[in-house]
Amino acid sequence: MASVELRGLTKRFGSLAVVDQVSLRIDHGQLVCLLGPSGCGKTTTLRLIAGFLEPTDGEIHVGDRVVSSKARTLPPESRKMSMIFQSYALWPHMTVTENIVYGLRLRKLDRDTIAKKLKAILETTKLEILAQRYPGELSGGQQQRVALARALIVEPETLLLDEPLSNLDANLREEMRFEIRRLHDQYRYTTVYVTHDQSEAMTTADLIAVMNSGKIDQLGTPEDIYDRPQSEFVARFIGASNVIKGIAHDENHVVFSGTTLQVVGAKLKRAQTSAVAIRQHDIQLSTQAPQTAGNVVQATVMRQVFLGASRDYMVETLDGTTLRVITSTENAVPRGTEVWLTLPAERCRALSR
Repeated sequence: MASVELRGLTKRFGSLAVVDQVSLRIDHGQLVCLLGPSGCGKTTTLRLIAGFLEPTDGEIHVGDRVVSSKARTLPPESRKMSMIFQSYALWPHMTVTENIVYGLRLRKLDRDTIAKKLKAILETTKLEILAQRYPGELSGGQQQRVALARALIVEPETLLLDEPLSNLDANLREEMRFEIRRLHDQYRYTTVYVTHDQSEAMTTADLIAVMNSGKIDQLGTPEDIYDRPQSEFVARFIGASNVIKGIAHDENHVVFSGTTLQVVGAKLKRAQTSAVAIRQHDIQLSTQAPQTAGNVVQATVMRQVFLGASRDYMVETLDGTTLRVITSTENAVPRGTEVWLTLPAERCRALSR
């Protein structure tokens, strides 16, 4: 196994830079998720790593080898990588066993070695009783495990996954997230995982690279990305934070809707327009004015929706800003009611970008 490093990686289609000066190092044995909305460049980045596309600029290093550059691109079959696609790409006329060992037979391994490796991977992926079935006789989750087994059995240096759970229903997706992480912890292949689903990224990744418009907007652990967003895009995309705009009073206070809010995070410059993120469930909503005035904003309820485990409010502050607030289900506050919002200072995060 080996590390993967992208250095100024760029891919243009005509004048459009789909991947734009991306630099990223993935250490040996790490699982890194490329996370972002459709069109952000994450799948193109993965295909560049796999060797299916040639870069317009920049380089890709795997260990001490340069596998892609403007001058030369190593073909996919020479990269010691395995890739799992959204469709799984299983051979429908082959059994589970035949699909899994296909790569080993191409490498002309002897029969005993193939049998030993097959036995081990069937046990690991819990596919022993399905070994003689065909893909059409399997559920989506079972097909996904076959695709994983086929990718892992050849012992790649790098494992690439392109939204592998997108075709599964919600319950299977949740189950397979933990299965992918379990297999990664067992084999410790260097892994690049592409997804638009933040729950998948949070569950599986050592590091998350949030991509936007062909660039990496923020790189960090799941805790860093969720608790300490640095930009409006990351704050909104991860956990759907409210982002409010105000004028900085000093380095850790912002004037918003007639109230001075104490904030944490980036140090602000006085008199500049500043953005502050706060998650929907961190705002406290009350129909009575709190005794303490700190970080309290007046608002009016615009709508309220019962979601079973919670209530989802849309409220409008005095300056016309709309905020979403998630509360418990105990009390339903009707539309048009005047409310007071408490925004805890430790949850108000000033954004640096």
